[in-house]
Amino acid sequence: MTISQAFPMTEIEIEKVVIRPAEIKDLNALDEFIKPFVAQKILIPRTFDELTELIQHGFVAEYESQIIGFSALEVYSSKLGEIRSLAVQAEFQGMGIGQTLVEVCIERAHERNVLEVMAITSSEQFFKNCGFDFTLPGEKKALFIQTREL
Repeated sequence: MTISQAFPMTEIEIEKVVIRPAEIKDLNALDEFIKPFVAQKILIPRTFDELTELIQHGFVAEYESQIIGFSALEVYSSKLGEIRSLAVQAEFQGMGIGQTLVEVCIERAHERNVLEVMAITSSEQFFKNCGFDFTLPGEKKALFIQTREL
């Protein structure tokens, strides 16, 4: 299903939104794209080296040749991957772009035979709408401890 099929057209022409694999040539644009999300504490800061790693398994959403969204799948092992740095520019939110970025990351996990994909987020309802839950079969849960301030 394409974005335009799942979500009705709004002020922008949603069928012009392209989701594609991220490329090294996107590095500078992605660095600029994530800065406002970092400033709002929605995303954690990334160095160029970290972004370079994320790009290898990342996807961008473009509208009229401008990056309007990004997500990446970080693969830790054949058992576990994580959706990382998911962000969609504010005026493009609510149109299915974020959900599509999550879907392409999950497809990448399937291609790599990754068993489970997690997301660490403050937007739990969004990820629940994408099919994520707090527990996995067998009541597996992730627990965390913060070792330093951001």
